Amino acid sequence: MKVLNKSQILMLHEHLIEETGGSPGLRDEGLLESALSAPLQEFASFSPYPTIQQKAARLGYGLVMNHPFIDGNKRIGAHAMLTLLAMNGIEIICTQKELSGIILDVAAGRTGYDGLLHWLLAHQE
Repeated sequence: MKVLNKSQILMLHEHLIEETGGSPGLRDEGLLESALSAPLQEFASFSPYPTIQQKAARLGYGLVMNHPFIDGNKRIGAHAMLTLLAMNGIEIICTQKELSGIILDVAAGRTGYDGLLHWLLAHQE
């Protein structure tokens, strides 16, 4: 399984801000590290997120909800989630409106991790 590391997330965020606008910069390094490490947790060889889809949903959810960046947290959450899936051979088929809708629902607290995972599974090819 391929994963995204901290430097890759920072680079992706920088490119998103350059392309779509907003304020660059990291607001809280600890919150970024928390979002990145959560999908990879293990307890006595038990992983609460054993599938790549679960890991991607947890990464996206963590980046959106932790707000580690000054700006662009929803954008980096969605982009990192889709990039992680693509790196591991999983394509999500959806419109920009559908993707924006689920990410906005996560940010507003209307959809949690389980809802985001369900959405990913329903939209994978």
